[in-house]
Amino acid sequence: MAIKVHSSFFVHPGPWLRTEFVEAYGLTLSAVAEALGVTRVAMSSLLNGEAALSAEMAMRFEIAFGVQAGTLMRMQIDHDLAQVRERAHELGVKRIAAAA
Repeated sequence: MAIKVHSSFFVHPGPWLRTEFVEAYGLTLSAVAEALGVTRVAMSSLLNGEAALSAEMAMRFEIAFGVQAGTLMRMQIDHDLAQVRERAHELGVKRIAAAA
């Protein structure tokens, strides 16, 4: 029997990055945006969980803070899949059986 993990375990990487790095380092949103070479609006959207993490942004965090970009990308993928799984029944897809 497969273990089903509740979707709340799959956190958006943005708020996690805000807590674990931006706030933990005592940085402002503007300072992080400037250091990573992005706009304040883009950084705010990510850190508030309103925008998805891109591979490029993950690499920027890896360079700036040493957190692995691959780990951040897996967090984003797991979060996205958990969100879709909650509404999978709405997709209108039918299971296809293999021909006998």
